[in-house]
Amino acid sequence: MNKPKARGELFIVSAPSGAGKTSLVDALVSENNRLCVSVSHTTRPKRPKELDGINYHFVEKARFLSMLDDGDFLESAEVYGHYYGTSKKWVNEQLDKSLNVILEIDWQGAAQVKALFPQSCYIFIIPPSLESLSHRLRKRAQDDEAIIARRMEEARTVLKHITDAEFLVVNEDFATALEEIRAIIKVRSLSVEAQQARLGPLLARLTEG
Repeated sequence: MNKPKARGELFIVSAPSGAGKTSLVDALVSENNRLCVSVSHTTRPKRPKELDGINYHFVEKARFLSMLDDGDFLESAEVYGHYYGTSKKWVNEQLDKSLNVILEIDWQGAAQVKALFPQSCYIFIIPPSLESLSHRLRKRAQDDEAIIARRMEEARTVLKHITDAEFLVVNEDFATALEEIRAIIKVRSLSVEAQQARLGPLLARLTEG
């Protein structure tokens, strides 16, 4: 009789726009075949070089609202007039396959997910300074000055929510930040709850009698 698989771990990664969370998450997923990132649905227009189904699932507003009414989203939010949502079905399917899932979402979405999955691991990524954040937003050349100013103002609000998370990583040096997130994922895999799911027979033998 086959032993039931341990369910995967759910990780939440939040950060102000421009703090580097997407690059860090992409690097983590590329090196770990048991780690996958959820691709959110959104109603915002596709940016140059973005691919449907890779960066986001780009959908019309009417389709998104229909999915929202049907309860298809684990979390959802409206940001700058556009809607974003995480597929509940997809996330649960990956966790049931014993895969670890990263949700790259904002602090509002994180609060929704933590209410449903209190055991999930919440990691917050911050820049070393607001000046460096402003520089990164300009360097990536995706937004005009008005949008950058709005994102900087939003960053101040976002940073007030760092205490909602269990772990905090400063992305000053990419390699260091990446190593710190790897360590967090490793620590989570060694928790008593995770080890009980994987080592049930061994623990039963060690404690029997």
